[in-house]
Amino acid sequence: MRYLALALLFAATLPAADEGWSAYGHDAGGTRYSPLKQVTRANIAKLKVAWTYHTGALQPETKLNEKAAFEATPILVNGALYLSTPYNQVIALDPATGEEKWKFDPQVPRNHGYSEVTSRGVAAWTDAHGAKNAPCHLRIFEGTLDARLLAIDGRTGKLCADFGDAGQIDLTQGVDFQKLYRGNYEVTSAPTVVGDVVITGSSIGDNVAVNLERGVVRGYDTRTGKLLWTWDPIPWANRQKVRTGAANAWSTIAADEKRGLAFVPTGSASPDYYGGERPGDNRWANSVVALKASTGEFVWGFQVVHHDLWDYDVASEPTLIEFRGKAAVAVTTKIGNVFVLDRETGKPLSTVEERAVPKSDIPGEDAAPSQPFPAWSPMVPQKLTAADMWGSTEAMRKWCQEKLASYRNDGLFTPPTFNGTVAFPGNMGGVNWGGAAWDPVRNILIANTNRVAAVAQLIPRADLPEAHQKIVEMPWRGEFAPQFKTPYGMHRDWLVSPSGQPCNAPPWGAIVAFDLNTGKLRWESPLGRMGEDWPPGSIGFGGPMATAGGLVFAAAALDPHLHAFDADTGQEVWTVELPASAQSTPMTYRWQGKQYIVICAGGHGKMKSKMGDSVVAFRLEN
Repeated sequence: MRYLALALLFAATLPAADEGWSAYGHDAGGTRYSPLKQVTRANIAKLKVAWTYHTGALQPETKLNEKAAFEATPILVNGALYLSTPYNQVIALDPATGEEKWKFDPQVPRNHGYSEVTSRGVAAWTDAHGAKNAPCHLRIFEGTLDARLLAIDGRTGKLCADFGDAGQIDLTQGVDFQKLYRGNYEVTSAPTVVGDVVITGSSIGDNVAVNLERGVVRGYDTRTGKLLWTWDPIPWANRQKVRTGAANAWSTIAADEKRGLAFVPTGSASPDYYGGERPGDNRWANSVVALKASTGEFVWGFQVVHHDLWDYDVASEPTLIEFRGKAAVAVTTKIGNVFVLDRETGKPLSTVEERAVPKSDIPGEDAAPSQPFPAWSPMVPQKLTAADMWGSTEAMRKWCQEKLASYRNDGLFTPPTFNGTVAFPGNMGGVNWGGAAWDPVRNILIANTNRVAAVAQLIPRADLPEAHQKIVEMPWRGEFAPQFKTPYGMHRDWLVSPSGQPCNAPPWGAIVAFDLNTGKLRWESPLGRMGEDWPPGSIGFGGPMATAGGLVFAAAALDPHLHAFDADTGQEVWTVELPASAQSTPMTYRWQGKQYIVICAGGHGKMKSKMGDSVVAFRLEN
């Protein structure tokens, strides 16, 4: 009866005949749940490829392809599928055949670097007052790698001349653009539309320096492109001698259209691993913040990490759910914590405790003395001991144990040190930008999770040249970051043995169902593989999709497969090989009486997964 009541409650909040996928996360609230149920556990064996489309995005070949990631989730609006490529081409497809209706290329320069080379999607807006056949009656909005906001006619694929400067807005204006290198400030996630306002955040490479771009969130008029409001997550930084930047919303912003609220997930203030130049808890970095979508007015905020020293951004789109009879926001984090907040006040609806955490031993650093912890279980393991070390051989296991013992490892929120500190989970998650799906019938949050340890080491600036020569990186290769305007540079790496396999026991990636009734995992299942002879469970980027057919679909892993799981048990019931790996989130819609499942399969250059340019649609065979 509880399942039935929740299903009826959720059904009442859905628009009539919800057969499509109108926003990046299915709906403005990012539920990633579809009421379609034509495809079920009973007939999924008959799910076959209906059509495949090739974007051609990786041509001409450039060195940037080594970073390119096809992370988009298409949307279905007014009879067309709309999606974006890693280089911001926007494409409209026929939902039945995959035939291209139009393609718009904003000509993003490929002759210089970008922090990230991806676009996760687009947003749509329909003019409720204009004539249906008027130019740009339907507008497709996209943010670009070179920091533009575009408005494109959904029917013709041409820029909307009445929006901004002939269809585009330069987002580098008003953010104290640093030009450290041109691609350090960009947009990688889909904008969010609430009423007649289009809202966008930004992506910032935040370990270069203290004084990076301001991580402001901005709302623009959907018709004219006029700037309506700006919200700065860390206004206190303007009073600093060297102003801290970032704390930007690089992930997807969720919205409650009825209440007129936008829910903004923010990242860490710059730089990630040393906070001596940004003392205090750094609100509202590492938070979810509710803003009035029409004005940008602050309504409430909830910080999931104080004074971040681990790159623990809120990477996930907040998920709007119903919880114990109240409208709520579910927040999933990089360390696998789940917070459920009142949608109108931001107050936790389940118990949250402030717990003491380890102190820093770095001169100049004043780490937060406590951090917020939910009283219920996390989605992933959160501690790493010698007993947890793993290896494909005993020699590899022993190597991992010795390596772990050489680092500081005092549990969650152990601050970085000169000798290296273990963070588990590392900065790729827990839950990353793929976020969670909410199945309202079962009242579960479903997420793809990562479980690999990271190692961070601070290096006195005078010692950086020598460190570049002396530090022996592990097989996945690390990253040196200058952290200019601080006394220290930084090196981060992954705790990976000489075999190339993570030192902690597998699975290194798993899809999990978190039961919102009990506060515990209902089930967990390894997701994909990282190598042919490796144990199951791959790190992954991309989210799951749940359907009323009792299924959960996910790709995300490094192997080129799409998987389906039983929503009740987590048992894998179907898998299919894709033309390339799919670091993306699937979507579904019904068209001409048939349900389609669509996934973008183009690989992830940084993760060295199989590359390509495919959009693949599945439907039940006749």
